[in-house]
Amino acid sequence: MMRTTITTRHCEIADPLRERTELVMQRLAALSNRAADATVVYAMEGVQHIAELRLQATGGVLLVAVGDGPDHRTALDRAEGKLRRQLQRATAKPRARRHSGPTPA
Repeated sequence: MMRTTITTRHCEIADPLRERTELVMQRLAALSNRAADATVVYAMEGVQHIAELRLQATGGVLLVAVGDGPDHRTALDRAEGKLRRQLQRATAKPRARRHSGPTPA
């Protein structure tokens, strides 16, 4: 089970947004078979609402996406889309493998 930490800076978030955040991070973790920890930071910069999603994989890979919008839910949705694209790109790449056979001359 992946642990999700939700932090707020200069703002408060409602319980329904907290629950939605947990659901979003579970969906994103399902795309990565190695997700270990997730951190979500909600912040305010002036009138702009910001959501920063960090997904830590067991191999030491850290994926970060930031979304902004007129409210925290919109910011969360935008950051989710960015992190989803990163996860799809990371899982679509073929992995480098070491060849054990002799090298061609």
